[in-house]
Amino acid sequence: MDKFKTLTSTAAPLPIVNIDTDMIIPKDYLKTIKRSGLSVGLFAEMRFHEDGSKKEDFVLNQPAYEGIEILVAGDNFGCGSSREHAPWALLDYGIRCIISTSFADIFYNNCFKNGILPVIVTPEQLEDLMDDANRGANAKLTVNLEDQTITGPDGGQIKFEMDPNRKHRLLEGIDDIGETMGKASKIKSFEDEYSKAHPWV
Repeated sequence: MDKFKTLTSTAAPLPIVNIDTDMIIPKDYLKTIKRSGLSVGLFAEMRFHEDGSKKEDFVLNQPAYEGIEILVAGDNFGCGSSREHAPWALLDYGIRCIISTSFADIFYNNCFKNGILPVIVTPEQLEDLMDDANRGANAKLTVNLEDQTITGPDGGQIKFEMDPNRKHRLLEGIDDIGETMGKASKIKSFEDEYSKAHPWV
């Protein structure tokens, strides 16, 4: 998992409330357990017509938002079913940070496990960030996880809260398994001592 420290990018505005995981990655794309190649299905029903052609009015199809890594979205992002393909598709597309006023719990947890930073802000702060995002390539946001700040194109800053353990994992680029493996020497020491004390096991 890639480390997350500071990210500067144009942000795409997606001011839709209750974007569920089926909107993020429709069920037709859930036939694989691979994490790569899912970007084609990201927001597929909003991005493409039935014949596969692009819907030019959808934000990710507009030239100003090509290659974005930050998404500014409406309230309750990631609700619905608990499919892990949703953060996989976002990450495969290149999105490393999502900013909203709230996230569904399972989706929120899955983001951290896959190297995506979900940032919670107030409705007033989201409105300001949405305005910045609507300016397209002329306005970039900088998300600094170490300082827990979002800096707008005009220099204004927003502070956000973050669980220390989750912050540590993203900064170091480690998931649940990586954190466990970091304690390998302690685990081995315990196993050795346990084996000596319980040789019959």
